[in-house]
Amino acid sequence: MSKDCNIINLVDQCLDNFFEKHQNIEPESGLYDRIICEVEKRVIVKTMEYTNNNQSRTAKILGINRNTLRKKLNIYNLDDK
Repeated sequence: MSKDCNIINLVDQCLDNFFEKHQNIEPESGLYDRIICEVEKRVIVKTMEYTNNNQSRTAKILGINRNTLRKKLNIYNLDDK
């Protein structure tokens, strides 16, 4: 992976920006869950795009059970896409 696409650096930059915008105001509770859900959703969407919506291949690439993938697709309202 190239240095330009280092996920850790991108996450750090986003979090630095987020906390910089909230210097004088405490962010609302639940930041961890919001971040995890949004990242998980994007990973699923992009992997589904990569596999042309093949759930078996997507689940294999993600390292999760196909039933787990289907559950997450339902949770994120992605099952119709």
